Amino acid sequence: MNLSETLKLAFDAIMAHKLRSFLTLLGMIIGVTAFMIVLSLLQGFSAYVDEKLAGIGSNSFTVRRFSFDDFKDTDTIAAAQRRNTELTFEEMYFIRDHAQLVGLIGAKAGNMSREVKGGAETLADVQISGAEPVIAIIDKLDIAEGRFFSEPENANAMRVAYIGADVAKKLYPKESAIGHELTISGIPYRIIGVQTAKGTIFGQSQDNFITLPIKTFGAAFGGLRYNRAPYFEVTAKDDKKFNDTVEEVRTLMRIKRKIPFGEKDSFGILTPDAIQNLIGGVTGPIQTVILAVPSIALLVGGIVIMNIMLVAVTERTREIGIRKSLGARQSDILKQFLFESATLSAIGGIIGLIIAEIAGFIITAVFFQTRISLIAAFLAIAFSAVVGALAGLYPAWKAARLDPIEALRAD
Repeated sequence: MNLSETLKLAFDAIMAHKLRSFLTLLGMIIGVTAFMIVLSLLQGFSAYVDEKLAGIGSNSFTVRRFSFDDFKDTDTIAAAQRRNTELTFEEMYFIRDHAQLVGLIGAKAGNMSREVKGGAETLADVQISGAEPVIAIIDKLDIAEGRFFSEPENANAMRVAYIGADVAKKLYPKESAIGHELTISGIPYRIIGVQTAKGTIFGQSQDNFITLPIKTFGAAFGGLRYNRAPYFEVTAKDDKKFNDTVEEVRTLMRIKRKIPFGEKDSFGILTPDAIQNLIGGVTGPIQTVILAVPSIALLVGGIVIMNIMLVAVTERTREIGIRKSLGARQSDILKQFLFESATLSAIGGIIGLIIAEIAGFIITAVFFQTRISLIAAFLAIAFSAVVGALAGLYPAWKAARLDPIEALRAD
């Protein structure tokens, strides 16, 4: 019996028992849907992280008061708080003047929440920060309207503001926000630039922010200290010498701070690789556990298929006897039932994948981007078919070994 005949018999058997086939499919549909939704969320989050790191730039890193290692436990945190002092502009100027491999270096500060008023509207919990003009180049800002602030505006602590798309839309929904004023804690600022909308992540807007010149920020909010202390963003002149640039900046910071040889750094340097490794170290085990839970649903789906196929063998004993008496071999019977279970499972996988895609569109619209790669889609269908085939192996083997004479006697 050839492949086409085996497939035809499998489809005929599926269509002959529609309700039973649907119940068999249900377990696999639920399993594949749950697995693919979780996978799409994980892949979407991974893509988001990669996008953010790419936006920062593979040749960019930051110098901060603390490093990731300082937060291992309460003892390391306490030691770091005693050892690590706030960064200063003098240290940034020292790096700028003495570094040979650094391309650009600029300071940013703060990220505090304040109420903002503009036009006839009031917005709560808008994120306020300060930055030097060069940060626009380092962060590769995508400006929708207007411009970022200039060196003279920063040097003179002028009250100008660069805002996110949400702030612009909510304060001035019917006109351009450029040239208008907004007030923060009663102080007015002129809007000079609006950033292109970035959307939301985990339901949180990325466009609900205001950036001020860093000297304006310091003057308005009590100086650049404590949680408002500056940190530095740095780029390498040459991507190939990125690691050398990081070490050069580390050395210059140690020289400026007069840290003795062998003592731990009293500052932190955060590179894209370090951030990625941290995220991977945290999310890796979590992803494994999260994916293991819907995998149990796939296993249950396979058990359902095995149970239904065993029932089918019992119900179709006479059919099997007739086929064997007409010359069907054990291998033909085995293939028929294996194909039937694999086909059922594959159909369930396809339906589950479609439902997961629909759910993905909804999650993307409401929360954040989800992603199912083409390879993952094919693997999901193939895996469901394999699970179905394995689940149907014993029932198929049992059917193939039935004695034709005993089978013909069955009612």
